[in-house]
Amino acid sequence: MPPRRIFRVIAAAAMVGAGASAAPFIPSTDDEILERLPYTAGDAAFRQLRLLSNGLKEQRDNLPLALRIARGYEELGRASGDPRYSGYAQAALAPWWGMTNPPSEVLTLRATLNQRVHLFDAALADLGAVLEADPRDTQALLLRATIFQVVGRFDKAKSDCGALDGVASELVSTACLDNVNAMTGSLHESYERLRATLEKFPRAQPGVRSWALTSLAEMAARAGLSTQAEAGFRQALAIDPTDNYLLAAFSDFLLDQKRPAEVEGLLKSLTRNDPLLLRYTLALKAMGAPETQSFIDQLRDRFEASHLRGDRVHLREEARFRLQLLGDSSTALRLARENWQVQKEVADIRILLESAIAAHEQGEFQIARAWLAETGLEDENLRALAARTFSAK
Repeated sequence: MPPRRIFRVIAAAAMVGAGASAAPFIPSTDDEILERLPYTAGDAAFRQLRLLSNGLKEQRDNLPLALRIARGYEELGRASGDPRYSGYAQAALAPWWGMTNPPSEVLTLRATLNQRVHLFDAALADLGAVLEADPRDTQALLLRATIFQVVGRFDKAKSDCGALDGVASELVSTACLDNVNAMTGSLHESYERLRATLEKFPRAQPGVRSWALTSLAEMAARAGLSTQAEAGFRQALAIDPTDNYLLAAFSDFLLDQKRPAEVEGLLKSLTRNDPLLLRYTLALKAMGAPETQSFIDQLRDRFEASHLRGDRVHLREEARFRLQLLGDSSTALRLARENWQVQKEVADIRILLESAIAAHEQGEFQIARAWLAETGLEDENLRALAARTFSAK
């Protein structure tokens, strides 16, 4: 899956607990990940993981070593955007992966890996088991709240965010709840509350601060506050310029602002990541660049390779590819419809609306409009799309 809000939230949960914004972060073990790095297959971190994996072959029951390897591969997958690393992580946990009741560390990591490939029900089941044993598990609460939000179960997401009060820092619990509230009719109020809370904690952990700033930027963009949105995106990038979710979100903002040259400059060296390659190619097309077709061909090859692997994580991105780069509205609508059955974030409803309009399909168009009315979701781009009229086929 593309590195979306889920992964930044998980990183924040791992890095901060109650009161952490007022004290330096001290890792609980020597193996704990302190910072997210732009891994590549040839660097020292990857080579170290391969060496550790070889050692695990002789110690298959060594759970601490297996967890260390699995977490390393999960982080590598998050940083690279390559879902294949989730398979490597799962392989490291093979002796425990199929257990009904494995150790809690395995449950949480299994949930993290399952949600990465959109196996949300399995992830929720594991997180439920973790929280039944420890209702104050910050990482499990935050991950489950995020999954509930992604699949559109907003009441449950709010409940888990509320349970973070007094368990996580005020900034983490507020950001969690305001991200959900901003999806359910309280966009402007959520923006102001999160902005005020962030100002109270200028020395918050970088991962948490970047998450909050990105959330604020997205809210501002949806509210039509372009100046505030751009400022938030740039402040977050100054903290973490390797965050693929943030890079994609900022690129989408710039594309909506008709500033493709800036997207081209931002992503030129980052096209190994499929979602970023999509935005880069969209920018090239908007600029009329002669090399656009070669990048369209690269994207087509990558989506075909993902099909061969049975990977259906990038449905939203493939729908955009089909609609905006190939002009294939019927296939785009089919993919957007399939994606909508799995996840219901702002970008998911947007591609469903855009594809339905392009394909002149009133059914999906009305489904998306009904969702907007039911949830109270506020977004200037979605409002304009939902107000469109067209004749059905």
